[in-house]
Amino acid sequence: MESHYPPMAYGDDRPLSLLRVRASAGRPTRGWLLAGGRTIPVALGRGGIRANKFEGDGGTPRGTFHPLRLWWRADRWPRPRTHLPVRHITARDAWCEDPTDRHYNRAVQRGPNEAGDRLKRADHLYDFIIEIDHNTRPRITNRGSAVFLHLARDTFGPTAGCVAMTRPMMLRLLERIGPRTKIVIG
Repeated sequence: MESHYPPMAYGDDRPLSLLRVRASAGRPTRGWLLAGGRTIPVALGRGGIRANKFEGDGGTPRGTFHPLRLWWRADRWPRPRTHLPVRHITARDAWCEDPTDRHYNRAVQRGPNEAGDRLKRADHLYDFIIEIDHNTRPRITNRGSAVFLHLARDTFGPTAGCVAMTRPMMLRLLERIGPRTKIVIG
């Protein structure tokens, strides 16, 4: 099922080449995502933007990244329009955040009682997840895991290190983001 949201810029459905994420002056856990002439308010990690990201510090990593794929809750929303590869989230999908595990900072399949950051959540934060290539090649132990672009809390409270936005803004962004889009944070 196709979504019916207007594109970010009329008459231009090509993927954007660049997105920028910046912290708000005096508010390190809030910021702005600049994309295709739009300024989107975002929530950032409780540790602000950090150049030296470590597992559990709550920081949003500073750097240049690329989106890898969209994870989405097919049981809640129709498949959004996007240039990214898309995967629906199942009950077994999780993310390994254990630095001692050989699957650290990777998607994993987990049973009900196994550890891992569950992608299928009761709240709506992970209804749409843009996976980025933070700490992937090479993966370095304790340099951070599960850094995504996802939906914000109703209060726009800080994240554990991700970049979060409202659902309408996420859906508009998804229409204009592709695998070669650069995401510059900081």
